Amino acid sequence: MTESNMAWNLAPLVDSSDLEYLKTQMEQLIAEAEKLGKDYRDKITSLDANGLLKLLKRIEKNILERESVLRYARLRYSANSLDPEAKQINDMGRRAEMKIQQETAFAMIETTQLLTQKPELVNDPILSEYKHMLEVIVRGAPHILSEKEERLIIQKDRFGIDSFYRLQQDWLTTRTFKIEVDGKIREMPYGEITALYEHPDRQLRKKSNRIVYSQLGEDEILWASGFRAIFGDHLETCKLRKWPTPLTQSVIDNDIDEQTVKALMDTVENHVKLYQRYLRLKTRMMKLPKLANYDIIAPLPDMPDRSFTWDQARTLVIESYKSFDKEFADIVEHMFEKRRIDAEVRKGKSSGAWCASWLSGNSAFILMSFNGAIGEVFTLAHENGHAVHSVLMSTKLSPLNTSISFGVAETASIFGELLLAEKLIAQAKTKAEKQEVLTRILDEFGMTVFQVSARFFFETWLYEATERGEFLDGETIAKYWTKARDKMYGDTIEWLPEMKWEWTMKAHYYIPRFRYYNWPYVYGQLFVFALYQLYKEQGSAFVPKLKALLSSGSTKSPREMGLELGLDITTPEFWTLGMKMAEEFLKELESLME
Repeated sequence: MTESNMAWNLAPLVDSSDLEYLKTQMEQLIAEAEKLGKDYRDKITSLDANGLLKLLKRIEKNILERESVLRYARLRYSANSLDPEAKQINDMGRRAEMKIQQETAFAMIETTQLLTQKPELVNDPILSEYKHMLEVIVRGAPHILSEKEERLIIQKDRFGIDSFYRLQQDWLTTRTFKIEVDGKIREMPYGEITALYEHPDRQLRKKSNRIVYSQLGEDEILWASGFRAIFGDHLETCKLRKWPTPLTQSVIDNDIDEQTVKALMDTVENHVKLYQRYLRLKTRMMKLPKLANYDIIAPLPDMPDRSFTWDQARTLVIESYKSFDKEFADIVEHMFEKRRIDAEVRKGKSSGAWCASWLSGNSAFILMSFNGAIGEVFTLAHENGHAVHSVLMSTKLSPLNTSISFGVAETASIFGELLLAEKLIAQAKTKAEKQEVLTRILDEFGMTVFQVSARFFFETWLYEATERGEFLDGETIAKYWTKARDKMYGDTIEWLPEMKWEWTMKAHYYIPRFRYYNWPYVYGQLFVFALYQLYKEQGSAFVPKLKALLSSGSTKSPREMGLELGLDITTPEFWTLGMKMAEEFLKELESLME
């Protein structure tokens, strides 16, 4: 994969990209879903263990059959939403997915009814492969509605909260921002201008932040309307599904309990001084009287030029994973060799970075924008960690056992970042280069653990405000955002006025049926920092333990995974281990200042 060839190759997903071919494939998938209904509707509650096993294998076969063409539709659109044909294919895919969901909604409902009537099936040896999945279904049983209601919700969401998500994504991917760089006015897409947030030139960082967030703020009526609809929709859904709190769906979906989330968030609140201690150290390192928001993740001054070519980044990431395990490195190398990564910067490309599994191909696809900054090398390592996790699962488990929780999903990716950091520190030729890497680790840790926690409190307060009947216009939402933000940062940061609109650009608030996206990222960061401490203590003996954890997919709960390592995630003491690892990095950085 060369500098000029940083776009992914989606051809392996489909036999042809012809519209009529894709349409025919999607129609066949819908027909298969309809056939499943014809064969099993109103019959599942009478199944025995063998019958249920046969049904689950049939569902998995259908998942693998439809995965590739529907993945192709989404990925092609994400790579370039301005392509008219990509838009058409994506729309076809969305309609097919909705129809398939509607046609197969009965299966979950009736399986839930079956397990409620015959709970002994959960422990039947014939179904041992799916034991934990069945336990999760039983847990969610009180919140499942009738088939008619479930079908209506799917249809309602397509023209409701789904539309707000598409609107938010389309807005970001189609906007350009004019900014002066090196004496020339340039027009940049969102994915390019955000790279300037980490530019060495402080004034350029300030200008880029001001330009982006002021433009976001101009459309605050639009964003506030979306928030009112999404938050109101979720509260109504809570009543309909009898979720006792707005958080209930999230903890069930993530196979965890509210006690663990409380322990996690209490630990964050009790350690805000640790983050503020780092921010004050960085203020000294930046030689500033006070950090501004555009300095929080900025590079240190007087650092050597650390721009990376694509090939350099590739080598670094592969070698970092190889230092831990050859199988990990082989998977990452495969991602590059088979062009599973789209890293070109282009207008119309989806913002952010993510990794999509391809179970039937025992692989994955990564989307990101690479401009050469060190932060993007870390992003490359992070997303390849997701690919490693996906491959380890897909080669060992059936599809229904790969539905990992979002907190667990961050394990390999964040671990990969720490492996990269270790590699860069070992290669550092000067104290300044070590400082650069350590600040990168602590910048990322602070943003993920503390800034993302601010979003947790922000979301909670917005649900409470909505339930009180408070009208959430743009300014009111901004008030809650700045309150949550300041809960984490205290008085350590000077904020541009435009930063009150920061909440508008986070896609996770808009993702349909995915509320409280925030705490799993905090979970993932602290969980991995605790694991990394074990790795530093145990060395190579830890490698098979991490591989076993990643390979277990969703066959075990997050708590079971922790207990197998001798760790209890339900206690603040466990989460404090992650904070202690972060403090070790901070102490190392402080020692370089002496």
